[in-house]
Amino acid sequence: MTGTKDRIMAAGAELFRQGGYAGTGVKQIVEAAGAPFGSLYHFFPGGKEQLGEEVVRSSGMQYIALFDLFVKPEAGLVECIEAFFAAGVTSLLETDYVEGCPIATVALEVATTNETLRQATADVFTAWIDAGTERLEKFGLPPESARTLTITLITSLEGAFVLARSMRSPEPMAVAGTAVVDVARRLLAELG
Repeated sequence: MTGTKDRIMAAGAELFRQGGYAGTGVKQIVEAAGAPFGSLYHFFPGGKEQLGEEVVRSSGMQYIALFDLFVKPEAGLVECIEAFFAAGVTSLLETDYVEGCPIATVALEVATTNETLRQATADVFTAWIDAGTERLEKFGLPPESARTLTITLITSLEGAFVLARSMRSPEPMAVAGTAVVDVARRLLAELG
């Protein structure tokens, strides 16, 4: 996947993150990609829906790599979570609250209207939960606790992005981070 297809995927991901799936037109995508209009249908015969599915799946896997940048067993679990949410605050401020998570943005729009994209977002969220659980087990948490903390982290982060973007304030992200840290501390304390 190089050249024009890459540019279309990157433009789609950026535009979906900023304006959502429904708010992004095919013409916008190809213009942002600097590609001829017909090239979208050449690479994505299923049109915008196929592009949306591929963007969701590809972007979703990139976010697992982002998780790995912050959650490292050699650092303390609490410190990793604090850094993760601090990065969320930085992202909101640096993008003037424009960019959020493209997976959540699409999921909110299509959960009841587009089964292909709903399934793609569900698959990504499931992959995040599985990957996060695996990584948090390395801090000594049992699988059930690691899964609980992972789901708490993801739902808190996604909710914080929604509120922060709407309110144009980093406060929801900071509060969410503190709440997740509290859960992590409780789970760590249960280890004895």
